[in-house]
Amino acid sequence: GVCFSDLVGVAFFRLHESPEEEPHILLECDSSVLDALQKHLKLYKIRRKVNIAPCLDLSLWAVVPGEEAGDAAGSLAQCADQALVLTPDPRTEVMGWRLITKKGANLSEIIPGSYIGNLQDYHRHRYKQGIPEGVKDLPPGVALPLESNLAYMNGISFTKGCYIGQELTARTHHMGVIRKRLLPVRFSPSLPNDSVPEGAEIFTESGKSAGKFRAGGGELGIALLRLAHINEPLSLNVAGDKVKLTASIPEWWPKTAGK
Repeated sequence: GVCFSDLVGVAFFRLHESPEEEPHILLECDSSVLDALQKHLKLYKIRRKVNIAPCLDLSLWAVVPGEEAGDAAGSLAQCADQALVLTPDPRTEVMGWRLITKKGANLSEIIPGSYIGNLQDYHRHRYKQGIPEGVKDLPPGVALPLESNLAYMNGISFTKGCYIGQELTARTHHMGVIRKRLLPVRFSPSLPNDSVPEGAEIFTESGKSAGKFRAGGGELGIALLRLAHINEPLSLNVAGDKVKLTASIPEWWPKTAGK
């Protein structure tokens, strides 16, 4: 079947003057920065007749194919008229689809044979694939677009601008030198949930800094690591104990990636 996870950590903005007016834009964001983003958008609204407001009547779902999903795409196409928005996740195929419904919609009617998973399962799936999402994985003012693999996930345009940091991003892209990247990591033994502070240092066996922990729990997580050290034994200090971790290159990355 298909696994659904209700993404309660996401909010929407509706940016239009009236329901009949075009364009209609839905902007997905981390709900923890809902107020900050709303203020930021309104700062650049100037005198334009644009209404910016959270869409609290909508729900966002991640539709993740199960091991025996069958023709999931065909099932989605048949029920598209029951969903407000139903589209492939733009980041990568392994993340399935994004589905937007009215609050309280019956998911089993929209996609027969599906079941509702919990939010933790969704995050485990993300970390296993090395997919960052939200301000915890991508801290504002800290995370760099190319180091965060956004170029692999349709997250950067190199043909339009301007944006803050564009010169650095474009120069790094064309020089082709990216020394650190966000990578999926596996811990041994497992981490207690929320036991490691964000940005905790990760070390090589010889004690050199190999990168920083971003987020995760249990045996899975995501970390910003120096590519030169990803094949070495790495560890993280948790309450005085050493936790070993191994990094991997996601299969969905371009074949020339990781260099």
